[in-house]
Amino acid sequence: MGDEHGEPVVDLQLDRAHSARIYDYMLGGKTNFLADRTAAGSVLAVFPAALVAARINREFTHRSTRDLARAGLRQFLDIGTGIPTPPNLHEIAQGVAPDARVVYTDNDPIVLAHAAALLRSTPQGRTAYLQADVTDPGAIVTAPQVLATLDLSRPVALSLNALMHFVPDGDRNRAHEVVEELKAALPSGSALAMSHATADFSPEAMARISDIYAAAGTTVTYRTKAEFARFFDGWELWQPGITLPHQWRPDDPGDATHVTDAEAACYAAVARKP
Repeated sequence: MGDEHGEPVVDLQLDRAHSARIYDYMLGGKTNFLADRTAAGSVLAVFPAALVAARINREFTHRSTRDLARAGLRQFLDIGTGIPTPPNLHEIAQGVAPDARVVYTDNDPIVLAHAAALLRSTPQGRTAYLQADVTDPGAIVTAPQVLATLDLSRPVALSLNALMHFVPDGDRNRAHEVVEELKAALPSGSALAMSHATADFSPEAMARISDIYAAAGTTVTYRTKAEFARFFDGWELWQPGITLPHQWRPDDPGDATHVTDAEAACYAAVARKP
């Protein structure tokens, strides 16, 4: 079924809460609806620090992208982009290196509807958008949008922020398999920036949050610090290694003391491929 121009009509399911729109609400965005705000309210009722956790995760994305660009990375592959909330990754990267190239990837048609905001590149650089699912990494690294924008024979910064906890393990540690496939497709000198929710600090509250997401049709899989560390196997961690998002190279050292581990409820790290 299509619209008046014959284009397929996408059901955005606005009557159901969606993880991307819940996150948008937590960040103070405007692309969210009653079902999303209701679910967000339920999360905040059991975990009032959710707004803090969303903010510090977003700030980690900004700092890690900036530092990767300063270290010479000029190509970025951001999977699990989410609804655009300025400043977006390309704005941070191109603020350091105007010639930076960025490919955004998400499986959510709502993100696709807002992709124009992700394509406002500097004249020297380039951005592209690919609708794809992280659970099919082969389709991502061979997609025309990726191959036309990035040179996969040169280092690429892979961003998997606040994404892999939405990929269940199943019977074979699928989440780790997916990341290994993506890592294998990138050359020496590439980097992985990643954050991931954990129940290590507040197991009861996080279990209740998992139930809220499950009621909206989304599975959340928390991982321990050791399980998170496995995503970086074979790559060299940047200092300070695996830590909480607000403790990863804070702009102001005092910022790292204002949030507790339980409020952060997330691990973050950056690593480089030897």
